[in-house]
Amino acid sequence: MNRSRLRRAGLAAASGALLALARPPFDLGFLALVALVPLFVAWRDSGPRGRAALAFAAGVVYYGIVVSWAWYFGAIAIVPLVAALAVYWAAVGAAVGWFARRGMRAPWLTAAVWVLAEAAVARFPLEGFSWGEVGYALHDVAIARDLASIGGVLLVSFLVVAWNGLLADLVIPPQPALALRAASGLLVIVMVTGAVVVARPQPIPAGTLRVAILQGNDKNRDLTEAEEAARYLPRSHFELAEEVTDPVDLIILPESSLDEDPRTDDELERGLQKIATDHDAWVLANAVADAPDGRAINLNILYGPDGELQGTYAKRHLVPYGERVPFRDVLDDFIGALDRIPRDFAPGDETGRFDIAGLDVATVICFESAFGYEVRPLVRDGAEVIVVSTNNRSYRRSANSAQHLAIGQMRAAETGRPVVQAAISGISAYIDASGRIHGETELFERTRLQGDVTAMRGTTLYVRFGDWIVWASLGIVVACIAVYLRRRRRRSVDSSGHAEAVSAHSATGDRA
Repeated sequence: MNRSRLRRAGLAAASGALLALARPPFDLGFLALVALVPLFVAWRDSGPRGRAALAFAAGVVYYGIVVSWAWYFGAIAIVPLVAALAVYWAAVGAAVGWFARRGMRAPWLTAAVWVLAEAAVARFPLEGFSWGEVGYALHDVAIARDLASIGGVLLVSFLVVAWNGLLADLVIPPQPALALRAASGLLVIVMVTGAVVVARPQPIPAGTLRVAILQGNDKNRDLTEAEEAARYLPRSHFELAEEVTDPVDLIILPESSLDEDPRTDDELERGLQKIATDHDAWVLANAVADAPDGRAINLNILYGPDGELQGTYAKRHLVPYGERVPFRDVLDDFIGALDRIPRDFAPGDETGRFDIAGLDVATVICFESAFGYEVRPLVRDGAEVIVVSTNNRSYRRSANSAQHLAIGQMRAAETGRPVVQAAISGISAYIDASGRIHGETELFERTRLQGDVTAMRGTTLYVRFGDWIVWASLGIVVACIAVYLRRRRRRSVDSSGHAEAVSAHSATGDRA
């Protein structure tokens, strides 16, 4: 590899590293505003293949850091995951290079292609993986969260990528006309952002929900056989419930807090009923239950203040190779680690919305909160509070829990709804409807977190119109393709006309 290629590869890797530093655990969000500049500089004069290779390298570095927690499941988990996610970045590079070869270069086009790639990776394959969006890097920036309420986290991604592209146009090479257009584009982003943030609709308070989160697992390891026999998890949460003193409306025992289905386990059912009646509160717990077909169900279970079962919610968006194993028959012979998932989970088919203390409360389980298009319909249909019940214990003290909380901030901002993040081993927190965190626990801290949550009603523009930025981005890409096809048609017509003229002239000369 020659020196130029090494330099380009280094710049691409630097972009991946800088963008990763903008995410937890480093959480230097401001770096996202310059992180992609090295990549855009590196690929400036490359074709589709060269840009794809550089973008793939940047993606490998970025995802290799961001999802490093997948290493706890071995190389068989993290290597395919990182490679598959980096392919989407490579697709962006190839597409942008294809347009550039045809004379169409613009940061807005790059941003549009990037957003389409982020929308695709959140849905395909295997129901998608929505964890690496660029916009999440600005979860602690109020203006970015305001933008999310208008067009979702993908709108933030669009503007951040465009901003980076415009900055790249300012630094390479110094061309007055290009620099002027870039400076004008940066000014447009600043002005439009300010205008839409000021004019955006604001949800209004609908009431107060008094909530107690029980974070009962302080073991940074698997439970021993003795601890399982002693029913450590449910009893730990039941003991924490006894420490709740202030009046509350809802007590949450997070994902995996119960070791059996309380509907078929008398000890657990009596324990939950006692918590409900002692505190005159609704109790939301979670357990793995049996499905009629032999599969499992990740189930949220709600008891009312009278101790009666009020309803259940079965997780709908399952984790591939975590809660279900696609192509199990083929892979079982090659991947021994799949023995850790002895049976698949069955997805639920109903939403998890409940009337709790006169408020409409929506529940989602763990991984589901990472998908804006999954949470948005709950709010559109009337949810006033969102409860995320999660278990991130398998990822130990990695950045996974902090990243999950940051994602919760953007979900709150998108929907204009408070998010209660209830984690069995941390991080648990209350997030208000603007995306600000109020109260936060440490990892593997056995504790309870009590607080008042202001429920909201009314809709944000994102709730009303959804991922309109994806359709806008698709429109930009389609328009550019249409321009290319028109140009090619004109060149074809001009070439044909020129050929006919030459032929006619030759025929005239022959007759002469």
